[in-house]
Amino acid sequence: MQDIKFSTAGFRATTADGLTAQSIQRLVYGISEHILEHPFYGFKGTGYQNFCKTQGKKLKNPLVFVGFDTRFLSKQLAYVAANALVQSGITVRMAEEPLPTPVAEWAVRNECAVGAVVITGSESPYYVNGLKWISYYGGIANNEINADIEKRIPAENAQILKASSTEFGSLNAAVTVTKELRKSYLTHLEKIINTRALKKAKLKIAVDPLFGSAKNYFRPFLEKYNITVEGIHEQDDGLFGATVPNAGPVSLGELKKLVITQKMHLGIACNPDCDKFGLIDSDGEWISPNEIAPMLLHHLVCNKKLKGRVCRSVITSNLIDQVAKANGLMLRETPVGFKYITDLMITGQYVMGLEESGGLAVSNHIPDKDGLLACLLVVDMLATEGKTLKQLRKDFYKKYNPLFDQKVSIPKTETEINRIMEWLDIRPPLSINKTSVWRIDSTDGFKFILKGGSWLAIRPSGTEKLIRLYAESPDENLPARLIKEGKKIIDSIV
Repeated sequence: MQDIKFSTAGFRATTADGLTAQSIQRLVYGISEHILEHPFYGFKGTGYQNFCKTQGKKLKNPLVFVGFDTRFLSKQLAYVAANALVQSGITVRMAEEPLPTPVAEWAVRNECAVGAVVITGSESPYYVNGLKWISYYGGIANNEINADIEKRIPAENAQILKASSTEFGSLNAAVTVTKELRKSYLTHLEKIINTRALKKAKLKIAVDPLFGSAKNYFRPFLEKYNITVEGIHEQDDGLFGATVPNAGPVSLGELKKLVITQKMHLGIACNPDCDKFGLIDSDGEWISPNEIAPMLLHHLVCNKKLKGRVCRSVITSNLIDQVAKANGLMLRETPVGFKYITDLMITGQYVMGLEESGGLAVSNHIPDKDGLLACLLVVDMLATEGKTLKQLRKDFYKKYNPLFDQKVSIPKTETEINRIMEWLDIRPPLSINKTSVWRIDSTDGFKFILKGGSWLAIRPSGTEKLIRLYAESPDENLPARLIKEGKKIIDSIV
């Protein structure tokens, strides 16, 4: 059905408009059929069965975890999803408390479930909600899975549909409610994080879960290892403090104040479902994922001795390329959308995968992005090195050349977006800012790579009606000029 479509981040829509009890139930019925019938990703599929063999497990019935974030109606819609799965003969274990997406992904891999449903709008505004389907490999569904589910979604008038608002408060007796998911996940993190270093470091960390599910994870993990924690936005608020709950600099103003006034070593934050991260250093400066991810890669390779390849999206900073090359790591570039990175992380050959918007995955963990782990790895890095983030950045740039980036989003209609993309395909600019375009990468949108290595990228958003412009350069002042030139190019087309 055309009214329910997956984007790069699952299904999302305005609550009580495109997102209703009925739309969730319809979508879950499509997922149920996918589970029962798909020859590779389904319960009897070769992919899932082979994965379970490698895990040494064999389930008699398909198992699905169901979780929800702190958003308005998320828990009630999770009830609808759980009830619909049970009606299809699927075993359901539902989280008792708000469940981060990466924790659901860990549970799927750890217990060899066929998948998980998480009701979440991630970092969307408060009036938007959605559903993420996580497949057996512990990552968000890929394009093939999404297409298969979409074709199985029943029509609005299908007789199978029974959900209504009266079901929001009741859960089928066949659904098992579990309290164990957080404990299992945090125990797993203890194998990744240098907890001995944490105990000795005497760090002071400010945490901001942005009214999301990280509130149940940051504090208990850090305080267990003698870290002093000061937190904000740890209570429930369906309006997210009247802000858009992403972990970017605009939303972390109060975390910045907390770090400065309480003289904290670091501020860490996650969006509501914890798949992306944000950081504030001791001076109150927001540190871009484009900068922190290369530092973490250096930490993983040099301090934790991890080996493998590296992958990044096409518009992620080339700073990661420097670190990869210096340490003899092969690098792979992907289209935008973390599912492409997940496809590579599943192979077990990659030590890290990252995207510029704050998504990061590491080896020996789930193959998808995990904002909780990303934040804790930065704390781990400070504790292991015994230095502040400011000192670590200074040391890092003694080894690698700094790059500067900028990003803007411009609202456009679907017609305008299509026209811009078609025009750039036919008549791409041959010079930008009076510099020759050396190469054009059309992996995802158009990335115009200039002589000298600076670049400008123009691409449509995968989730909103926006044209996004990205620029990077070793010249601190050039990204702003490239963005300005990009706007001129767009204005000349529409």
